[in-house]
Amino acid sequence: MPNLDLPILVVDDAKFSSMVVGRTLRKAGYRDVRIVNDAPEALQLIEQRPVSVLIADWLMPEMDGLELTDQVRQQDEQNNHYTYVILLTARESVEALSEAFDRGVDDFIYKSDMTKQLIPRIFAADRMADRQNTLLKANSLLIENNRELESTNIIDLETGLCNTKYGRERLTKMLRHAESRGGCSAYVLCGIRNWQELKRKHPPTVMSELGIGIARRLSTLIRPIDALCRVGDNQFAIIAYFPNSDHCTTTAFRRVFDGINHKALKTTAGYISVEAGMVLCKANAQNGTPSIQDMERAAVQGLVDAYDTRRFTETAPELDATA
Repeated sequence: MPNLDLPILVVDDAKFSSMVVGRTLRKAGYRDVRIVNDAPEALQLIEQRPVSVLIADWLMPEMDGLELTDQVRQQDEQNNHYTYVILLTARESVEALSEAFDRGVDDFIYKSDMTKQLIPRIFAADRMADRQNTLLKANSLLIENNRELESTNIIDLETGLCNTKYGRERLTKMLRHAESRGGCSAYVLCGIRNWQELKRKHPPTVMSELGIGIARRLSTLIRPIDALCRVGDNQFAIIAYFPNSDHCTTTAFRRVFDGINHKALKTTAGYISVEAGMVLCKANAQNGTPSIQDMERAAVQGLVDAYDTRRFTETAPELDATA
C-alpha cells in the first residue's frame, strides 16, 4: 500500500507544469504535497520541514535542478536525512543523465510522458526513501549507543585491563583515601620505549599479541591490592597505596621493572624484547593532595627522563596552586 502521507515537494518555474504534477499526485490520494516555483524557496521549505521526495524541473532560472540537488544533499548530510530527488526533463542524452546521476539525482521523468510515469516513480521513490531513512535512523541509534557504552566503559577491549577512565577514578579515590588516612599514593607509569620501532617491524596482529603479553606479564608482577590500567597504546599505569610513605619507593616496584625488561615476550613472530621505561610518581598526604592532572603531568614528564636515562626514576607532583 502506498504511503499517502508521503511528504512531497514539487519545484517548477512553469506554473502549468507544476499544477499538472500537483493535480496528478492529489488525484492519486497523496495529501502532503507542497508546490513552489523556484529553487531558493524550495530550500527554505526543506529547511523548515524535510521531505521524502523532491520533484524538480531540470531547467530553472537562478538555480537549476542539478544545483538544487547539490544544496539538498548538503542539507541531508547536516540533518541525517535522505531526500529522493526526481528531475523533470526533456533531455534524453546519455551524457546528460550520467552527469545528473553523478550529482546525486535518483531518477528522471520525461516531460513527454509525465502523467503516465509519475505515480509509478513515486511508488518506487517512497520505498527507497523509506529504506534509506530507516537505515540512517538505525545507524544514528547505533552511534549514540556506542557513545553511551564508551562513556561508561572501564575496560581496555584488547588487553582486558582497566582503561584510563577507571584509572583516573581509582587514582582519585586513592588520593582522597590518603588525605583522610595519611600515607602515600603511588602512580607508576610504564611506557614501552621501543613501541614505535616494533610497530614498523611487525603487523597489527603481532602488536596486539605483544600488548596482551605485556598486560599479562605486568598483572603477575604487581601486588594483588594494586590496580593495573592501560592508559595508552604503549603505556600502562599501576595505582597503589602505602600506609607508610617510607615504603613507597622504586624498590617496591623493582621486580616489575626487571620483569618487563629482562625477559622477552612470546608472539607468533617469535620472542620479542621490549624496552620499558618506568617512573614512580608519589604523593605524600602530609604535603597536601594533588589533583589527578598534577599526578599524570608529573608522571609523563618523569617518563621522558626515564626514557633518556634508561633508569627507573622517581618524581613528585607539583601541587596546583588553585586546588
